[in-house]
Amino acid sequence: MSLVTEEKAASAASDATLLRRKADVILPILIFGCLLCVPFIARLGSESYVLSLMTRVVILATAAIALDLLIGQAGMISLGHAAYLGIGTYAVGILAAHGITNIAIIVPLALVAGVIFSFATGIIAIRSQGAYFIMITLAFGQMLFFVVTALAQYGGDDGMTLSARSDLFGIEIFKSDRSLYFVAFGFLLAMYLLLRRIVHSHFGRVLAGTRENEVRMQAIGFKPMQYRLCAYVIAGTVTALAGVLLANQANFVSPSTMTWQRSAELMFIVVLGGVGSLHGVILGAAVFLIGEEYLAQWTEHWPIVFGPLLILTVFFARNGLIALFPGSGRRL
Repeated sequence: MSLVTEEKAASAASDATLLRRKADVILPILIFGCLLCVPFIARLGSESYVLSLMTRVVILATAAIALDLLIGQAGMISLGHAAYLGIGTYAVGILAAHGITNIAIIVPLALVAGVIFSFATGIIAIRSQGAYFIMITLAFGQMLFFVVTALAQYGGDDGMTLSARSDLFGIEIFKSDRSLYFVAFGFLLAMYLLLRRIVHSHFGRVLAGTRENEVRMQAIGFKPMQYRLCAYVIAGTVTALAGVLLANQANFVSPSTMTWQRSAELMFIVVLGGVGSLHGVILGAAVFLIGEEYLAQWTEHWPIVFGPLLILTVFFARNGLIALFPGSGRRL
């Protein structure tokens, strides 16, 4: 009797694994397929409005999946992640103020700035865990926020409007909302594939092991701090590059991009979509930003609606919205 029970259990486990693998392939294809169709569907209505909103969704989804690498894989909850969005946006704004709009110059500088800031702050932050890590990342984020606010020549607290979007050696690759959307979509897809590869690599498995039992990982010869620092730098750099696109989407840069509230929104997106699920986070970004857009038209107190939504998600879909789909596992 016990043998039959064991066989049934093994069969059920095998079926669950197969279903999870199928969902791991099908759901990302569906999500990216829907995003790819957006510019064509937008023609049926207010094209500029829809493309602007969905470009924002795609860009912030990129920042959110980078944050999910920290939260979902490394167990590092950062409340200063929006600082890297600000680094990217101000790389565009400051260079534009000096007449430099070539994306071939802006992107490398934003990348270097993201690496330097994340490395410098990460060396300090990763030495702590839990609430201490949260507070340290919050402090660094707020520090950068106040530094940017003090830059009166670049608009200070008011920010500054960009005279034109970035170009590529004079070619206006972001001239239309449609072209900007496709670039943002391509970047999201590339970063999704990169982060997914990282999660399923040896590096990702060590990160997960560090999250579960850091002492044990040290005992078998790994150096958790090096892996955590590397993950922190990757997440910050990807988000800084997303900030470059965000500045071009808004045609405006402001310290509000790097507030702790924006960091909290990114964290909300991760939890809503599903911690540890990269494509779940993309779904969470779409639900959050589209919901925010429409609720804001009805009331300025829209966060009151999202608060209970997050609570309901935690209670009834502990792995986020992605868990509502059959076969969706946590680590995707």
